Amino acid sequence: MANAPVSFGVFELSAGATNLPAPDEVAKAVADSGYEAIDLGPPGFLGRGNVLRGRLTELHLDLAGGWVELRLTDGDAFSQDLAHLEDCLDLFEAGSAEDRAWWPKPTLADAGSPQRKANPGRGKELSDIGLDDDGWKRLAERLSVAAERCRERGLEPTFHHHACTYVEAPHEIERLLELTDLGLCLDSGHLLLGGGDPVQAFSDWGERINHLHVKDARLDVLDRVVREGLGMEGVWEQGAFCELGEGDAGVDELLEAIRTSSYQGWLVVEQDRFPTASDSFAAIAQAQARNRERLWRYGL
Repeated sequence: MANAPVSFGVFELSAGATNLPAPDEVAKAVADSGYEAIDLGPPGFLGRGNVLRGRLTELHLDLAGGWVELRLTDGDAFSQDLAHLEDCLDLFEAGSAEDRAWWPKPTLADAGSPQRKANPGRGKELSDIGLDDDGWKRLAERLSVAAERCRERGLEPTFHHHACTYVEAPHEIERLLELTDLGLCLDSGHLLLGGGDPVQAFSDWGERINHLHVKDARLDVLDRVVREGLGMEGVWEQGAFCELGEGDAGVDELLEAIRTSSYQGWLVVEQDRFPTASDSFAAIAQAQARNRERLWRYGL
């Protein structure tokens, strides 16, 4: 069981905010709440090399994985992003556990487009903001290149479907699974936003799922963000992602399905939040402790 810096407001979009917690605060709160691992967060947040390894070792934490965004539909930009991927792979290697079975999962994701970012959750209904056959072919080819870079370093990647990217809606996820051999990181909150049912998806795609991001989300907030045209940033800023069990992602059913399945891999709890001046670190940490307690109810 793992948690992630994004649950504490630390992720790529919050870079530069003045009220972000320090890495030691975040890592200690994750460990104190009973999680066994932590996600990487923004590259370098938890340190690099021996600093990263030492921080994890001191708190008896493993590294579960980390977000690697790639501009898969832009050839020149993708070539540039491969350097970013290599930097992340260095960090994953530094943070790898002794047991190879629990090495971190490079969590690859598409970067989407301005048009997709302006229309969260609408990939399921707006065919004109999706990819054509050639676009899918290019995306799959570039993703295969990235996956091979990971495997050359002994790390098995996973692919994260995500709101406001070209792999958001269930039919887009299924197309990706058809065109690649990658495992899938099922994210319950983003699947809900994309128009899917997390419990059904866990059943339908179970053989391909090799990583889990369990998050909950409120459909009324998501619907308002779409209706008011607030874009993907509005999803975070309006607090669409909530504590487990307080939203509409069917988290309890999903946890029961996970408990009774043969799934073997990391389960990363995420409660994406955008930092505000009123945030209390103690309150945020308590929320993540409550999320961990919910997993214990299901023997996880």
